[in-house]
Order: sequence, then structure tokens, then C-alpha cells
Amino acid sequence: MSNNSTDAITILGDLIAYDTTSRNSNLDLIDYVGEYLKSHNLKSDLVVSEDGQKANLFATIGPNPGSENGTDEMEASGIALSGHTDVVPTDGQDWHSDPFFMTEKDGRLYGRGTSDMKGFIACALAAVPEFNSRTLKKPIHLVFSYDEEIGCLGIRPLIKKFGDELPKPEMVIVGEPTSMAVVDAHKGATRFETIVTGHEAHSSMSHIGVNAIDYAALIIRELRTIEDDFARAHNSDRFTPPFSTVHVGTIEGGTALNIVPKTCRFVWEVRALPGLNSAEVLTRVQNFANEKCLPEMRRIAPECEILIREENNIPSFNASQSSAVNLAMQLAEQNDTLAVSYGTEAGLFELGGAPTVICGPGDIAQAHKPDEFIEISQINACMKFMSGLANWAET
Repeated sequence: MSNNSTDAITILGDLIAYDTTSRNSNLDLIDYVGEYLKSHNLKSDLVVSEDGQKANLFATIGPNPGSENGTDEMEASGIALSGHTDVVPTDGQDWHSDPFFMTEKDGRLYGRGTSDMKGFIACALAAVPEFNSRTLKKPIHLVFSYDEEIGCLGIRPLIKKFGDELPKPEMVIVGEPTSMAVVDAHKGATRFETIVTGHEAHSSMSHIGVNAIDYAALIIRELRTIEDDFARAHNSDRFTPPFSTVHVGTIEGGTALNIVPKTCRFVWEVRALPGLNSAEVLTRVQNFANEKCLPEMRRIAPECEILIREENNIPSFNASQSSAVNLAMQLAEQNDTLAVSYGTEAGLFELGGAPTVICGPGDIAQAHKPDEFIEISQINACMKFMSGLANWAET
């Protein structure tokens, strides 16, 4: 094991000790990273959340891009290593060790976030001394975000500052756990909320009421029909499953068995293949509600409503053969790329004008599970990748 890998493991242990579950602040971890960078004579900038409880961190190693075109807008330059600092909860999970104290056993490092995705952040930080020791011709940026796990919320205000308050990377590597394979595409994820408002009545007089749960069920059945249509018409063998999906995650409604329920609320999502606009699904569902449900409901109670709104959208990602993909394939010594069905911040970086690729240590199969772990061999592979990146930035 190289000294760099040993340093990465030490740093990973420090990062795991911070409980940065998305409901918590990440400021203590960000302070730790800031102090670490300061010890290497590096300055970091923070983009703080509106409530002041969380922050993104941005730092540059090597030449400062600055403004080279005589305008206030910075030229795109260098490459960003991006990772999210938040983790999913451990509530109700059966862990065999403390999830916020990293444990090593049989070549594996156990702890919440080891794979998803503090392992990549630790490797990026462990590589800082090597980056600093090189005469970099292209800058290497560090971008660490918050609230990725609850909808990629934190990175959005940071990306808006690219080219203005912050240097805009020429490329971005998102270090999600891919077992160091190169991922150039993923599905989008759009979350919707539907609230059905009916009309209460005694259950023995249900004919004068409007059952909100009944009409919610009709809409949910239409969602299933839409997914069936996707399975027939929107296929791509690169993804598992090979079609866009529609999923209802939570539902609540009614107050008592003998009351016709007035309200029903359910939350659903569309996992869309690249090229499918989830707004098309929203339009279809809204039309179904307006044409099939509301006329019946309002014949009994004119005040009935069906509200459908988008809560969050993680755009799909499809990089094809971009400069970022080509570089990652070279550094990871890969000949092929993969597509995945889970969402990341990659699509947001692409929309922000920075060609992006996904490649990082750890196995996504371990993410979000009890006894999450990362193989030490994955840390070694990522540190080799970082050394290759230093060579690239020096030429």
C-alpha cells in the first residue's frame, strides 16, 4: 500500500466520524477540510445554504484561471473533482459496528459513507500534497457539496457561480462509487406530489361523498399504464431496467373507516432515460385527472380538486464521447463505459456547461445499506487514478 493510500484511509476515518446525514449540518466536516487545505497553503471558498447550517466547498490547486479574456467572465480551465459530503440515515438498520467510526476488517473499511461517497473525497484530499508538489499547467479544483442525497440540492447554487464568483472547470469528475469504472450516462429522477381533495360524508352515505383515495388510486393505475407504455416504447439495453420507470413511494389519506376520505396525498417519481422529458409524463397525468377524474368528482362536489406539482428534478446525464469521458477512460485504464439508473450531480454540471464524467471508488451495491464498506483495493486504485491526473495537469 502506498503512503498516499495510507493517508487516504486516515482521512476517510476522520470524515466518517462526522455524522453528515442530510438532516444534519455538514459544517464541522467542511471546517475540517478547510483546515486541511489551509495546512497545504490552499484557500477554500464556501457557498453557504440559506439557513447557514450547511455549505459547499470550492478550492483550486495550481494556476488560478482568473479572467483571461478581458471581461469579467472567467475562462473555463482545469478539472474539478466533485463529491457530496452528506450521507443517508442509519435509522432502523442493523449495523454490526458503529457506522460513524470506521472499522477495518479483511481488507474492507466499514462505516456510513465509505463508498457513498466519502471514499472519493478522502482520496482527493490525500492527493493534495502530490498535486501541490507538481508544476501544474492546468488547475485541479475540489468541489464538495451538501444535500445530494435529498435531490442534489446543495450543488445548484454553487454551479450558478461558475465563471463569475468561482472559476468554471473545463471538465468535472463526479466520484460516485462505480468501482472505478467510467460512467457516461444515467437516468434522470423527477419527484412529484399529488394531492386529491374530495368531499367527506358518512361511509353509509358514500354516494353523496367523493372518495379522495378512490380517485388517487385511479391516477396511480394510470401511472402504471404509463410505465407499461415506456417498457414497450422507450428501450435502451445500457440501463437496468432498460426503460423509464414510474414509481409511487408514499401515500396517505383518510381519517377513519366510517368517513369517506376528503384528502389523499401521494408522492411519485419518474426515472427517465436520457432524451425523455419528465414534463411529458406530468402533462399526461394532468390530462387524465382533468378529463377522467375531475368531471365525475365535481358532479357531486364542485369544490373537488386534484393538485399535481413537481417537487424536484435531477436531470438525466448523457455525456457520450466528451473530453471528460476520454480523460477518465485513460486514467482509469478502461476501454468501455457504463450507464447507470441512479441519479447524480453530473447532469447539473453538464447543464452548467462543464463536460462531466462519473468515476469513483467503491461499489454502489454497498451504498445506503447497513455495514456499508469500501475495499482497500478501491482506495489504491483511486490513488493511482489521482497520480495519473497529476501527470495530465502537469503537461
